[in-house]
Amino acid sequence: MTTVSISELKANLSRYVREVRRGGEVQVLDRGKPVARLVPPAAEDNRGVRERLISQGLLRAGKGGAGAILNEPPVVLPVSVSEALAADRDDRL
Repeated sequence: MTTVSISELKANLSRYVREVRRGGEVQVLDRGKPVARLVPPAAEDNRGVRERLISQGLLRAGKGGAGAILNEPPVVLPVSVSEALAADRDDRL
């Protein structure tokens, strides 16, 4: 959650409204004390974050079937990651 003073909010209102539109929250302070909070409307909250991001074009829905990947065993590498990194760094010297 972003926290701003009233004067900062007035000076950059569009920026903070964009932040709230994207699902964020903005707490407003008056002389260092919280007096208000800007949050998305309740109707937006009921739609779900995923659906809202899809409708805004910020997220593409998957085609499904990704769960099968989780059933596969992990990939076994011939060397450890730290050895491969060390070898890569040695090549640069």
